[in-house]
Amino acid sequence: MGAGWIPTREGRHLRGRKKVDTEPEVLLRRALHAAGARFRLHRRIAQGCTPDIVLPRHRIAVFVDGDYWHSCPVHGRKTPFTGPNAELWEQKMRRNRERDARSTSLAREQGWTVVRVWECAVRADPDGAARAVLDGNPPGPAAATCRNGVSTRNKMAARCHTP
Repeated sequence: MGAGWIPTREGRHLRGRKKVDTEPEVLLRRALHAAGARFRLHRRIAQGCTPDIVLPRHRIAVFVDGDYWHSCPVHGRKTPFTGPNAELWEQKMRRNRERDARSTSLAREQGWTVVRVWECAVRADPDGAARAVLDGNPPGPAAATCRNGVSTRNKMAARCHTP
């Protein structure tokens, strides 16, 4: 492995991505609030476990997982990484999956119901995702099309949801 990440033209768009207050998080929060739920944001419930949304009254910890970064089974990456950073990308995605499993385990050990919600499920039906969260049941990944009928299996997946 090399000394570190090598800047590439293809990866330029990934710089500066938000970690909090992402569009799917905001959509879900609005739907939860409209459903009468009250919640806290990014509250640490255990060392190494900070859910995106916490519903203290229901003891529900919600993680909104991005399709790409958390390897959605429907919309996640299907081909191996290529280029000078391929090995680093594989390691990063593996660490993301490991961190997800560790966070889920830590929250459950503390007595929380953990609901992991895929970005695609929130984008497809924010109100349905909110109902599933309040029921303590994670909604599965959404179908392979977005609101305007464009396939989300291509590189433009995120753009099909923006006005």
